[in-house]
Amino acid sequence: MTLVRIILALFLPPVAVFLTVGLGMHFWLSLVLTFFGWLPGVVHAFYVIGVHDGKRG
Repeated sequence: MTLVRIILALFLPPVAVFLTVGLGMHFWLSLVLTFFGWLPGVVHAFYVIGVHDGKRG
């Protein structure tokens, strides 16, 4: 995880997800989760970032 995405995941979870996987299902899910509550959005953003970085090697 890069430091920028970690910081964005804390303050703007959908933006961090967008920078990680683009404009797709995960972005919209993150947006909805963040709308319903900040913490679910943050958890989802860290999950997406962690899974995506794990696939890189």
